[in-house]
Parts: sequence; C-alpha cells; structure tokens
Amino acid sequence: MELLFFFLGGLGMFLFSMKSMSDGLQALAGDKLRDILEKGTKTPIRGILTGTLVTGLIQSSAATTVLAIGLVNSRLMTLRQAIGVIMGANIGTTVTAFLIGFKLSDYSLPIVFVGAFLLFFAKKENWLHLGQVILGFGLLFYGMDVMGQGLKPLAQSALFTDLMIGVEGNIFLGVAVGAILTAVVQSSSATIGIMQELAYQGVMTYNQVVPLLFGSNIGTTVTALLAGLGTSVNAKRASIVNLMFNTIGTFIFLPLFVLGIFPFLVELVASFTPGGWEGMNVKMQIAETHGMFNITNTILFLPFVGLLDKLVCKVIPDKEDDRDLMLQPKYLEKRLLGNMPMALSNASREMLHMGRMAAEAVEYAVDYYFLHGDEDKEEALRRENIVDILEQAITHYVIDATYGHDVNHVLSQRSYMILQAVGDLERVGDHAENLVELTDYCKENKIEMSKEANEGLREMMQAVNKAMADSLTALRNNNVTLARQVIEQDDIIDDMESNLRKGHIARLNAGACSAAAGAVYLDILSNLERIGDHAVNLAKAVLEDQEKK
Repeated sequence: MELLFFFLGGLGMFLFSMKSMSDGLQALAGDKLRDILEKGTKTPIRGILTGTLVTGLIQSSAATTVLAIGLVNSRLMTLRQAIGVIMGANIGTTVTAFLIGFKLSDYSLPIVFVGAFLLFFAKKENWLHLGQVILGFGLLFYGMDVMGQGLKPLAQSALFTDLMIGVEGNIFLGVAVGAILTAVVQSSSATIGIMQELAYQGVMTYNQVVPLLFGSNIGTTVTALLAGLGTSVNAKRASIVNLMFNTIGTFIFLPLFVLGIFPFLVELVASFTPGGWEGMNVKMQIAETHGMFNITNTILFLPFVGLLDKLVCKVIPDKEDDRDLMLQPKYLEKRLLGNMPMALSNASREMLHMGRMAAEAVEYAVDYYFLHGDEDKEEALRRENIVDILEQAITHYVIDATYGHDVNHVLSQRSYMILQAVGDLERVGDHAENLVELTDYCKENKIEMSKEANEGLREMMQAVNKAMADSLTALRNNNVTLARQVIEQDDIIDDMESNLRKGHIARLNAGACSAAAGAVYLDILSNLERIGDHAVNLAKAVLEDQEKK
C-alpha cells in the first residue's frame, strides 16, 4: 500500500507540475500565443514550426491543439492552418520526455525552492508566473523520483511481468494499453514519463515501452475530441484530423518497428550524438524514439495536408446555410476563458464585430429613410437584433474571463474599456432602430420633409456614418491620430445639428412645413447627434488606452 501511495503521489506531483508549468508559461505569453498562431500559420511548414514552438513553450500538446480548435471555431484560423499546428504540437510535446531524459532529479528540490521563493516574495506579476513555471519544473523531476519508488517493486510482480510479456508478444495490446492510460490521465507526457521511469527501474524493456509509446499518441487525441464537441464544423474537423494523423501514423510505424526498420533509424540518428545510442540512458532512448516517431510522422504527412483537408471534409460535410448562425457570436470561444489575455483579446474582436453590425444598422436605417425600401428596414432591424445579442454575450464573456482571477491593472482596464464600448455600441443600435421607427411613422402618416430639410439630414447622416466608421477603425488599429479626428468631427456634427435645428424652426415659423414633420425632424436630428456622441466615446477609449501604456 505504501508503494502505491508513492506512485500515486508521484504521479499527482507530475500532473500538477505539468499544469503549473503550462499555466505559468501561458500567462507569461498572454495573447502573444494567439498572435504567434495567427501570423505563423500561413503555410503548412510554418504552421508545423509554430505548433512545435508553442507546444515546446507551454509544455502541452493538448493545450495547443485545444487552442487551435478554439481559433478555428472563432474563425481566426482556417482548417488547413490548424492541421499544420496540430502536426507541430505532436513534435513539441516530445520536449518533456527529453527533459526527463536529462535526469535532473538531483537538483529538483533547490529548483522547487527557487520557484516557491518567487511565488511568495515576488511583486511583479511576470515574476510570479515565472516562479510558477520554475516550481512546476522542479516538481516534475521530484515527482518522477517519488513515482519511481512506487514503480520499482513491479519488477517482482508476476502479474505485471506477464502483462509486459504479453505486450511484447502482441504489439496491438501495447498500443491499446498506452492509448487507454493516456486517455485516463489526459496527458501523453505523463504516460511517456511513467514508461521512462519503469524502464529506468528495470521493470520494463525498451521493446515493451515502444508499443505503449505509439498508443499514447492516439490516447492524447481524446482531449481534442472533447474540445471539438459543440463547436463549428471546421473545429470538429480539426479534432478529427488530430485523431487521423496520430492513428494512421501509429499503424504505419508499427510494422516498421516489428521489422526493425524504425529502431534502426532511431539508432542511426543517435549515432550522431556524443556517446551514441549505447551512451544514452534508457530515459533518453525513449525520449529520442518519441521524438523520431513524431518528427518522421509529420514529414510523411506534410505533402498530404491538402488531402487530409479534403478527406476530413468528406467525413464531416458542411451543414446547410443557416441565416440564424449570423445571430451567434463569432469569436467568443469559451475554451479560451482559462487564458485571460487571450479571452479579452477575443472579446475585443467580438466588440469590433458588434461595432460593424451597429454601423451597418445605422447605414441601412439611413437608406430606409431616403429610399423607403423594405429590405433596408429588414436589414437594419436584423443588425440591431444582432447588436443586442452580442452586447449580452460579450458582457457575460468578459465577466466569466475575469471572475475568480487575480486581474492586473492592464487587464482590468482592458475589460472595463470593452464593457464601456459595448454599452455605447448597443445604444448606437437603439438609435438606428429609432430612425427606422421614425421613418415608419412618416410613411404611415404620409409626412414628407422639404427638400431643404432632407438635404440637411443627408449631410448630417453622412458625417455621422463617417464618425462611426473612423471610430471603429481607430479602435481596431489603436490609431490615436484618427481618434482625435473623430473628436474634432463631433464638434462639426454638434454645430450641424444646432444649425439644422434653427433652420427647421425658422421653416416652422414661416409655415413651410407641418408641425408633425417638425417633430419627427427634430427627433431624427437628436438620434443622429447621439450616435455621434457614442462614436466620440469609442474614440476617447482609444486615447485613454494609449495614455495608460
């Protein structure tokens, strides 16, 4: 029982250390991870390199794959781009096995002390995250040592020995055991680490480990498959590609392993390292085998990225177009809520999407006023409805992203800015709806404005549309110069509103238009002026954000 406790305790420390390292590294990287993934996936090769880099940094292929699926679901990455990232993630995950192979356990406790010291005494947030990473790094090796104490007696277990003999005699059994174990612990690195420790303790041979190693690559796809549930069609396809890539690769390499071709290639590569294959400890031998499998598998599949894309599209065909899908948020991927900088970055993107909908609602409302087309009315109201839906969705998303987290000043300001901007945009949508209702009132009561009145409205409407468009561009690009121009435009809009109001009152006094027309006209002016004010608020948010940097 004591030995079981050693094993479970060591495994627990290992899994905790992996999560601690991954969380700390993701926090240090922030939304730079998203930028790296977006900009580094133009071609399959760049996608592979990017996936390798990101996974090597955050120490989790599952996290990278889930992140890629989230970006596909958010329409920030294409399926083809995601395939390259997924391939690279399988290479990047081998870094953990190589770290274990270096056998740094003698230094694990001092490393734990350094990490704990930073966590307790560091003031700056980045140093705290670095402490989290270092603590996880130290616990990884200490956990491996503790786990090894629990695994060593297995060498004397007849049941375990018979199982390993069965694995060596039936490689498919080994693959199944590796896949199931990885699916249970949700970490291929943990499975490989256990195998490395078992081999180091003399409980398993190298030939017994390799089939389990192959199986772990299949088992690790379970996390991605779960992440693909309830997502877009392309996101589901990305999770299936991950399964296909690892499963097909495994069954390609199994016969090569049995025939001795794959072990020969591994030893050949090892001959270029100091000491060669025989000079490596068994942990490093397993690490190199793991690396060779994933690198070679990726090279084999690289020419067939396009074929994989087409194949998975046939497996999961497109759904029929549904206009109601337009009502759903585009970028609010819930699987990214654990990474606050990235979540807030997604919320910013959704806010800009909401801004486009609000601006278009105003444009359609203006066209409806002048052209009286029912289609313009329908599109204006449709976009106003989308704006209302997005306002609720973004607000809840930002609250979920920040709730229960130690939010620093920068992220706190960003979340506040998003919520303020969302409120302004929702009001713009309301004013667009008001313009539609005022136009309806004119049509129903056969109210007509004078030519002079309509010319003034047209001029003001053009100015308001420009202010909205410029404020959104300034917000998207963080353009301070354009933001200042929007604020200057507001003075022009205010003067225009005042002059048009005075001119219209003069026409009313002269009997040039009816009282009913006059009331509607003034309401339209008021709504347009308020839209201009909200555009200014968006521009001011850009200036405030710049001042705080």
